[in-house]
Amino acid sequence: MNSESFHNASAELNLFFGAANTVILLTSSLTVAMSITAIQKGEKKRSLWLLGLTLLFAIAFLVNKYFEYSAKIEHGLFPGTEHFFELPHGEAQFFYLYYFMTGLHGLHIIVGLIILSFMAYYVHKGIINKDSYTLLENGGLYWHLVDVIWIFLFPLLYLIK
Repeated sequence: MNSESFHNASAELNLFFGAANTVILLTSSLTVAMSITAIQKGEKKRSLWLLGLTLLFAIAFLVNKYFEYSAKIEHGLFPGTEHFFELPHGEAQFFYLYYFMTGLHGLHIIVGLIILSFMAYYVHKGIINKDSYTLLENGGLYWHLVDVIWIFLFPLLYLIK
């Protein structure tokens, strides 16, 4: 019902930030998968290094999202700001959805950071090893879920035509 307003609001999003976050998450899915393969081969050090890299990518995603949110807030495109109340109804609705969906996704990223940090600790302590790596696989599956969710959010929010 508000396709033109949604298109106009989507144009306010920075495609570079969204695309960069897509690349970051896709690469982090690769590194977590490689970490699982490394532990299956008994390469504990490599698995830890790749998990560390995955955690760095997760932090990079959140830092990128922080800068993107900051730019939107600075331009008054955040619920509660004076400029926000002047937006057409459809554009305001778009930004409510944008902050809700990307904020919820960000929360899942933080949960993933915690889960993968525990997995790294378990690998370090030898609890996860080449004979017992199901926990790491489950942590990796959660991380892939977070990635897949972003694969839906990116075109839905940033590529609206």
